Amino acid sequence: MPDIPDVLDGEIVAVLAAQIEARLAIPLPELIRAAKTAPQAHPDTTGIVHAYELLTQAQGALEKTEDALVDALRTGVGEILDDPVMGLAQQMNDAVEVRDAHAERLRSLLEAPAEQPTSRTRPRPRLTTTLPVAGPTQPARIGGVVR
Repeated sequence: MPDIPDVLDGEIVAVLAAQIEARLAIPLPELIRAAKTAPQAHPDTTGIVHAYELLTQAQGALEKTEDALVDALRTGVGEILDDPVMGLAQQMNDAVEVRDAHAERLRSLLEAPAEQPTSRTRPRPRLTTTLPVAGPTQPARIGGVVR
């Protein structure tokens, strides 16, 4: 993800929020409100809003884990990290991966072509075909006798 900064302070969320607003030309709070009010109206936009919300949740979880790790490192004694601190470090790595996965998903949604407006409000009529109708069946004749 070369276009997305790899920082832990939430800048990634701000960068993608700005990209959402630039692409859709509407402030993010209004966009979120519209997507929640009528999610079926614009499914692509609703998908972008949902991905953004997942990203912000992942960023929040990452920041909580980061704070817990920093607190554990401050109170730790010595240079050797104990199991709880190593567990927090692993949780932080996992949280970064989750956040980055959500950021990448959102970025891919933003790079997808914009949804095409539909010109029809009614469904298209179905194409019907008529199969040939077989004529009345004649009894089989064997040796001139009807059976």
